[in-house]
Amino acid sequence: MRRGFASIGLLRPKNAVNVGSVLRAAGCYEASMVAVEGSRTKIKSCTDTQKAWRHIPVVRTNDLKAVIPFGAVPIAVDLLDDAECLPDFKHPHAAFYIFGPEDGTLGERTLSWCPFRVQIPTRFCMNLAATVNVVLYDRMVKTQ
Repeated sequence: MRRGFASIGLLRPKNAVNVGSVLRAAGCYEASMVAVEGSRTKIKSCTDTQKAWRHIPVVRTNDLKAVIPFGAVPIAVDLLDDAECLPDFKHPHAAFYIFGPEDGTLGERTLSWCPFRVQIPTRFCMNLAATVNVVLYDRMVKTQ
């Protein structure tokens, strides 16, 4: 039995297709919760083929920091100069992965309360949903 949990925070996503794909990834990789800051987009999307919102708590909030699950470590996932590369990252037992919007970065307001910063080493920035898939897969492989 796997112990611990992974939860996801999305900072002001703008694309419902990406949110749906994130929910699908959450279902595939057994994430415990998806929190969405802001109301720029709908939660339901045709890309959430599992209708994960029926099986995984989805929380809409004005402040991701206010919904960090008890005991979870907030982890900023962004292309940052001081971020640790994902292949070298040791995932905590309980994690709250924070992902920025498709049209921006997390910013200091969010980074200030994230003790870990992680990036996927790529030439260019990745799609939001693709990034969530890669991080959750990496966690699954490393924590088995």
